[in-house]
Amino acid sequence: MNANHPTLPGIDVLVQQNFAPLRGKRVGLFTNPSGVTRDLVQTLDLFRAADVPFRLAALFTPEHGLTASAADGDPVKSSVDPISGVPVYSLYGETFAPTSAMLNGIEMIVCDIQDIGIRYYTFAWTISHILEAAGLADVPVLILDRPNPIGGGVDGALLDRCFASLIGRAAIPVQHGLTLGELMRTYNTLWNESPAALSVIPCAHYQRAQTWEDAGLPFVPPSPAMPHLSTARQYPGACLLEGTNLSEGRGTALPFEIAGAPFIDSEALAAHLNALDLPGVRFRPHVFAPFSSKFAGEVCHGVQVHITGAEFRPLRVWMQVIQAIRLLYPEDFLWKPGTFDRLYGNEDGRAWVESGAGIEDLLEKWEADAESWRAARQPFLLYD
Repeated sequence: MNANHPTLPGIDVLVQQNFAPLRGKRVGLFTNPSGVTRDLVQTLDLFRAADVPFRLAALFTPEHGLTASAADGDPVKSSVDPISGVPVYSLYGETFAPTSAMLNGIEMIVCDIQDIGIRYYTFAWTISHILEAAGLADVPVLILDRPNPIGGGVDGALLDRCFASLIGRAAIPVQHGLTLGELMRTYNTLWNESPAALSVIPCAHYQRAQTWEDAGLPFVPPSPAMPHLSTARQYPGACLLEGTNLSEGRGTALPFEIAGAPFIDSEALAAHLNALDLPGVRFRPHVFAPFSSKFAGEVCHGVQVHITGAEFRPLRVWMQVIQAIRLLYPEDFLWKPGTFDRLYGNEDGRAWVESGAGIEDLLEKWEADAESWRAARQPFLLYD
């Protein structure tokens, strides 16, 4: 971060423009508490203000709701905003896409929310539904862009469209390396059959190689199980545990940074994983008792995954964690095949774990997919 030119998210740029793109319009806002200015003023509060040159007509909310407090996977009901009095339409309940009634009278939809740069996260795919509905209704969409908190690296398999769901609707890798604005520009052109009139206000003074620390922005948890930046950095690989019977740490203070189950020997697992000498990571024996989710109230034994260097690759690390646990505890380890394959993107990941093959087989496939993805996304990039 340059002290004279700090990185600014799109909302700060919009404020500098005195909301010019919205002037005189009835606006719908898609957001949650992660939509904030550099100084932690909520975008929602700015849009509620009486002196803005536009009218807030509706709010749209993702998984976890307007306050980002609903539990993972829990349906969220539509409601009314108690401060502004406008309707709050849930896009994670009875519908994933705005209905024509929700869009009635809306002259622009503005999206400001912090994505975390990972295909499994539902926010981007909710916006993809917004783009489809807005295209059919001839309502323009404006995305206020934000940095990708885990950076511009690309990793993981491309999604096979037969595994499409709200945790992945397009053929992109697990770590896509784009900002939300760039990803939705790509989606709107390549995969939206009724493209919306989409515009993006880019971040100011931002480059793809920047880390979150370089940008100097506060990290506001975008969802209950994403409390820290360290969580986001592990999530590309750790989320795969949701496709197994292993605890990924939900219901503890370290979601997606630990793995375990009652049947594991912590010391043995840590020793096995550390013997692999994986770059940028060390494994510490860890015992925990989740208060919710898998094994709630039971004592689990496993490991905490500690990032020790910039060469850490979460997908590589966590795939090897899964493979190691299946190898050591074949009678106890179980798949959730539908879930795991949807997360990984195809059936190859599960087959690799079961084969006991070396990681090089996967890395070669991931690099080929990365090259294909980089070529496909190139026309839609906003940052160097």
